[in-house]
Amino acid sequence: GVNMSPFVNATATSSGLNTDTVTANGGAGIITTSALTTAATTTYQLTMTNSVIAVTDIVDCSVYNGTNTQGTPIVSIVTPGAGSATILVNNTHTTGAFSGTLKVSYNIIKAAPTTL
Repeated sequence: GVNMSPFVNATATSSGLNTDTVTANGGAGIITTSALTTAATTTYQLTMTNSVIAVTDIVDCSVYNGTNTQGTPIVSIVTPGAGSATILVNNTHTTGAFSGTLKVSYNIIKAAPTTL
């Protein structure tokens, strides 16, 4: 379905080693992570609270560098829930740890209704 919700910019807060949380109640947006030091070949987890998301929706994500200059960030898995999504970003570099913020863009694609 068509996403008619507003675009949102949000900043995540660290909630532990390699994990952040953020509230971003828009149909699309860009999230800036906390300053990360995720080691090579490990995973960073971003938990987004978003009232627009339903379990059956698709949350399309991409990642790029904010202030980070090391490592190789790749979105690996996005799991939607009722009012939230968990976004996993792998650092696929063999030796370099992340060294700053990442930008995670998202777009919620609403699932088609089961009956019309």
